[in-house]
Amino acid sequence: QVQVVESGGGLVQPGGSLRLSCAASGSEFSDYAMGWYRQAPGKQRNLVARISSIRSTNYADSVKGRFTISRDNAKNTVYLQMNSLKPEDTAVYYCNRHPPRLSWWGQGTQVTVSS
Repeated sequence: QVQVVESGGGLVQPGGSLRLSCAASGSEFSDYAMGWYRQAPGKQRNLVARISSIRSTNYADSVKGRFTISRDNAKNTVYLQMNSLKPEDTAVYYCNRHPPRLSWWGQGTQVTVSS
């Protein structure tokens, strides 16, 4: 059973930065494309950023140029560096494979951008 643990969220002012981490168990982590997703209250969960097994990346238009996804396969960890944060980035952030697997959803980490 895979365990996924997201961390690094918090309260930050507009224009600030946060770095999210996602640690996943399992020996095949490096073979998978991974994604960061977010869900704001009353809205659907959407893909924010994706990184392939060979580290090619894709971003949602809303975060392009502000967010950077990366991975450390030796640590089974995916990161999301978030800069120039906006109030509309407020959401619970999750990581999962891409495409996502039901058993890989963790508890997420709350990011709140507010002055």
